[in-house]
Amino acid sequence: MTDEANNNGPDATAGETAAADMAQDAATTPGEEAVDPLEALKAENAELRDRFLRLAAEMDNLRRRTERELKDAKTYAVTGFARDMLAVSDNLRRALEALPEEARAAADAGLSALIEGVEMTERGMLSTLERHGVRKIEAEGQKFDPNFHQAMFEIPNPDVPNNTVVQVVQAGYSIGDRVLRPAMVGVAKGGPKAEANGEAADAKNA
Repeated sequence: MTDEANNNGPDATAGETAAADMAQDAATTPGEEAVDPLEALKAENAELRDRFLRLAAEMDNLRRRTERELKDAKTYAVTGFARDMLAVSDNLRRALEALPEEARAAADAGLSALIEGVEMTERGMLSTLERHGVRKIEAEGQKFDPNFHQAMFEIPNPDVPNNTVVQVVQAGYSIGDRVLRPAMVGVAKGGPKAEANGEAADAKNA
């Protein structure tokens, strides 16, 4: 038998098959299973869905933050102007309070018209400020709150609960949820504590 016959015989075919199997085994890492294309697509789909949900949440947060900033800008844009106008309103009020009641009662037609004009100007200015979100802080008779009131002095009064606002020196104003100007007030001192007074009322009702 010739060498050519030996090379093309059954032994040669078996050798080629063994070599192909060895090459396939070498291409696959030991211990690594073949990846299922369907599972790979599912994993990729889950990752993309997670990214989409995160992006949607971020966009929603951005939208809410932008709406809040626009609302705040609209509400508080006139803060500086409103504060300056309050100073003008204070001057009008001082001008009216500087005129004694006797002089107002005995005023002639010209002076009465002037007083009425100043009062109308003050009311118009405060009404305009109110339309832009500026509200007067009702302080008298309220419990002192450092967030809205600025204590100027104490007034001894044993009949009023301690730390109750009994006098307003200068009116305070708020704009939106913020204090534009705290109310300058006088507070009662020496009276019963509000908590103790409330407890006594509860005990009486019981």
